Amino acid sequence: MTSSNASCGSAACESLSKEPLVGSAQSATTTVFHIQKMDCPSEERQIRQRLGQIAGVESLAFDLTQHSLTVSHRLQDLGPVTTALAEIGLPPEPQGREPRTDRFHVPKMDCRNEVAQIRERFAQLQGVDGLEFDLEQHVLTVQHGLPDVAALTDALASIGMPATALSSEQPVTRSQFHVPNMDCVNEERQVRERLGTIAGVESLEFELPKRGLTVLHRLADTGPIVQALTELGMPPSSDTAAVRPEPATPKTAGAAAAARTDTFLIEKMDCPTEEGLIRKRLGNMPGVAGLDFNLMQRKLTVNHTLPSTETIVRALKDIGLPPAEPAAPAAGSGQQSVYRIENMDCPTEEGLIREKLQHMAGVQGLEFNLMQRKLTVTHSLPPAEVAAALHAIGMKAVPDVDRAAESETAPKPSVSRRQWALMAVAGVSAAVAEVIAFSTGKDNAWPVIALALVSIATGGWPTYKKGWIALKSGILNMNALMSIAVTGAILIGQWPEAAMVMFLFALAEVIEVLSLDRARNAIRGLLAMAPEKATVQQPDGSWQEVPAKTVALGELVRIRPGERIPLDGVLESGQSAVNQAPITGESIPVAKAVGDTVFAGTINETGSFIYKVTAEATHSTLARIIKAVEEAQGSRAPTQRFVDQFARVYTPAVFAVALTVMLVPPLFLGGAWMDWIYKALVLLVIACPCALVISTPVTVVSGLAAAARRGILIKGGAYLEQGRQLKALAFDKTGTITQGKPVVTDVVALGTQERDALRLAASLATRSDHPVSGAVTAHWKGEHGQDLAEVDGFEAITGRGVKGRISGQWYYLGNPRLLQELGIRNEAAEAALKKLESEGKTAITIATESAVLAVIGVADTVRETSLQAIAELHGMGVRTVMLTGDNQQTANVIARNVGIDDARGSLLPEEKLAAVEAELATHGTVGMVGDGINDAPALAKSSIGFAMGAAGTDTAIETADVALMDDDLRKIPEFIRLSRKTGAILKQNIVFALGIKAVFMALALMGMATLWMAVFADMGASLLVVFNGLRLLKAKVA
Repeated sequence: MTSSNASCGSAACESLSKEPLVGSAQSATTTVFHIQKMDCPSEERQIRQRLGQIAGVESLAFDLTQHSLTVSHRLQDLGPVTTALAEIGLPPEPQGREPRTDRFHVPKMDCRNEVAQIRERFAQLQGVDGLEFDLEQHVLTVQHGLPDVAALTDALASIGMPATALSSEQPVTRSQFHVPNMDCVNEERQVRERLGTIAGVESLEFELPKRGLTVLHRLADTGPIVQALTELGMPPSSDTAAVRPEPATPKTAGAAAAARTDTFLIEKMDCPTEEGLIRKRLGNMPGVAGLDFNLMQRKLTVNHTLPSTETIVRALKDIGLPPAEPAAPAAGSGQQSVYRIENMDCPTEEGLIREKLQHMAGVQGLEFNLMQRKLTVTHSLPPAEVAAALHAIGMKAVPDVDRAAESETAPKPSVSRRQWALMAVAGVSAAVAEVIAFSTGKDNAWPVIALALVSIATGGWPTYKKGWIALKSGILNMNALMSIAVTGAILIGQWPEAAMVMFLFALAEVIEVLSLDRARNAIRGLLAMAPEKATVQQPDGSWQEVPAKTVALGELVRIRPGERIPLDGVLESGQSAVNQAPITGESIPVAKAVGDTVFAGTINETGSFIYKVTAEATHSTLARIIKAVEEAQGSRAPTQRFVDQFARVYTPAVFAVALTVMLVPPLFLGGAWMDWIYKALVLLVIACPCALVISTPVTVVSGLAAAARRGILIKGGAYLEQGRQLKALAFDKTGTITQGKPVVTDVVALGTQERDALRLAASLATRSDHPVSGAVTAHWKGEHGQDLAEVDGFEAITGRGVKGRISGQWYYLGNPRLLQELGIRNEAAEAALKKLESEGKTAITIATESAVLAVIGVADTVRETSLQAIAELHGMGVRTVMLTGDNQQTANVIARNVGIDDARGSLLPEEKLAAVEAELATHGTVGMVGDGINDAPALAKSSIGFAMGAAGTDTAIETADVALMDDDLRKIPEFIRLSRKTGAILKQNIVFALGIKAVFMALALMGMATLWMAVFADMGASLLVVFNGLRLLKAKVA
């Protein structure tokens, strides 16, 4: 190790001993740094120049062969030294420092892709010894020898993953909350996503039946948790929001392993009546922790700790709602294996297999298809163990390779031919009974009674069966009330009326089921647009037509003019124009050339081309859209929650009124028993809130399907309802208001050749994915080809630009803010910047550490649809704001051109977040439109986050509240119009349903309503609100 005097001699070094010391009361200290990248006099010179500017640094000594730097100083904190070294691309690793471990909460770290990015970024930091990833909790653990965590958090921020250091000093505590509005898996997902972004929150436990939430955290108080829940519209009860944290006791591994989730497909479950029956039966079952219903898809999800699903299946069968088949298990709950068993063809073998497998640890569900000799096992075991268990009982199990074909069989019709035949017999019998009774004046004649019994037996037996099950369970649903009413009518001798009422009720139920099917399957009709066959290139070069579901990734598919595209892919050769209406909602053909993406279900208009498959049939963009909409259809919108709560009170109340009407007048007022019993029976029919309850889900589902057909993917009924309340919209500029494809328009060289400056800029820009960098790279390659310089030490500087070392010299490419932070002032550069910005162009500079080499002007074109979209939003009374990292003058010019109310430029991501928070405080409901990456904090904070150009983008489809499948901003006002129309129909349906009830209740009490009229009123109202909701499927809102 050499002394500082031995290797020093420059003016910079001499100044270290001549300048007065700052804080000279601090005793002199020597610190040794290991700098791996420091190995030549060029780096030594940079360090001397940079550290020579730090007051308190006395002398420097270098040992280049050992990469060692010794600093004699009077500093209390080495932060200025390490920061200065990092800024010049020579980050140090202090020697002799004890290794330390720090934990970080990284909200965006949730898959292997982010892990790879973090590993790559941290590999560039000296002193990082090891990394550990907990993707489920979004926690990164770093073993390192750095003096503090600043370099680590900066590195994470530079790759778009801001992080917060977690304090290990704060003990883990357990806080419990009662959240009244949290009662299904959809709300659980929202809570997980929101609380998962709070640093210090370690894990969450849910008890949905009791609306309970337990949070394990390292926070000093629960304020951030309460605030986050309130922002979601799920504020915790006042009596639990301030629960004192209790020391957390870790769960045993066994308890954690016992929890599981199973999903069942129940063909007969399609309205709140069945939901109430299931909640009553399963809600209090020991081991059942939560129930979630998707009535539109007829799916029931059960969270439980039972050893198998046998108890659940038996309970469902007991109430007449047997599960047809288990749907796919939730992520993480297990895998499915399908076996063909040739000697399994009767219930005897089924019983044998059930007895063998259902008690095995890890087996979660069994599904038998005796006709096809197939067994589906949901499990978390190695498939070999399942197969071995089957072989042990003599079952010749062979894995079934054609499972996909079975899963894609056409669904059974909701109303069978047998059911239609029985309805015809019931209707004819009831009508003839009415004719005989009317013509003879005898309601109790034996032909009338016989025909009435035939009608009730053929048309009303299912109602009676379900009504009896409901009464046994203590539930007053429509089937129970109708069964009581018809039985009462029979007991008082109203045979023909009892038969006709039961028939009309059964007929209305059938029509309602068919109407709901129309809403349920509206979006799935898109899936039929993808052809079942694909023409695939074979190994010998020939082409063969094969089932699309068998085509593997990377295979080549040929498309001719007029054909539909069967799978997602990228063009390898040829060109054409493709109608992308199934994806984007726009039927205008889009030109496609080599390298462009095509989507399954879209239509090839003109040319022929060959493309490479990039997604299997079940994972195409179209399939993912349909899956996302179906999941959204299962969520409960705010209006639906209100209606469900109202119905729980309404039905028992009207039933009590009916009992009062039946008993009080005859007992205390001398009324005739038959008259008041009849009035009470009419009230029973009116008591069911079917029209009210069914009005909301069918309307919301129709709205979601209508939006998806227009290329607008809405992630839940809550966002569809909230859209009409939007008061302000914030927009990112690049790629949102503008095309996001800027081009270089000006190059102002300063003290160097234009070509040399452009080459340096392009060499840095090619390492960045920012659109402006892309413009610089494209300009260089278009003018000069591929001759770029090698760059090492490349680093993104968040909100400012990039830097990198070329031939030992550090260069900086970025916005004017970067020049200011480098302390560079150049009048010619400032004049050029001002001129370009006044023209509405984006101006960037290429510079060394001390001088500007060139100013580059980049212009982006405004989207043709932006002006119209902004005008439509203003016509709706929505305020518009543009938030951009570009300079203020450029922002003003763009905003003026498209008519935006407020433009804010030179914003960092955290400043965009602050701007959205300010808009929320002023206007209440605010949307944010961005690319979902740079604008992530602002998108998450906004009431509704919009992502543009989501087609083919997994992240946008999964994370955005509303995803626009193309880049047409006019879809946002279209979404708001659809939301307003949906809100109007919801109000119409609720008012109509309640109004009809009120009118007929009054008529019944006055003795002017009959059972016929009550059935027409109740079921007629149900059908009318269903048809009114279905209008959204054909409504024109553009």
